[in-house]
Amino acid sequence: MSCMYCDPQNENRKNILIEVGRLPHSTLFILKNQNHLGRVVVALNTHRQEVYELTEEERNGFFADVAAVSKAVSELFHPDKLNYGIFGDGVPHVHMHIVPKYKDQLQWGNFFWDKGIEEVKLTDEQYAQMVQQYKDKLGIK
Repeated sequence: MSCMYCDPQNENRKNILIEVGRLPHSTLFILKNQNHLGRVVVALNTHRQEVYELTEEERNGFFADVAAVSKAVSELFHPDKLNYGIFGDGVPHVHMHIVPKYKDQLQWGNFFWDKGIEEVKLTDEQYAQMVQQYKDKLGIK
């Protein structure tokens, strides 16, 4: 089975993610499930399974990309807090979920988790608008 972050033709990737574009060390994706409005994933451009496998340049660059994306999420969607998650047991490729959290809304005060939670899907136009907002904010061509 191919890594969904390395293979643009991967069916699982097509089903759950929308590619926004490449950053210096990573690629930004919007999750189609927007139960936390603005939720994205930042995936390292090089295939690595663990953070400790990154070179110093990759590590510094990846976290610089994460910081830039986090700021964009905050400026675009005004969450009360951002949650960050690096898992990888399901998809063993270094990637980070950036999850906007809003007071008195889904999972506030708890960790984010998708199992058993109803998915929120947007229209194609809403996804396209979100992609463009991220591209504009981050200077992605």
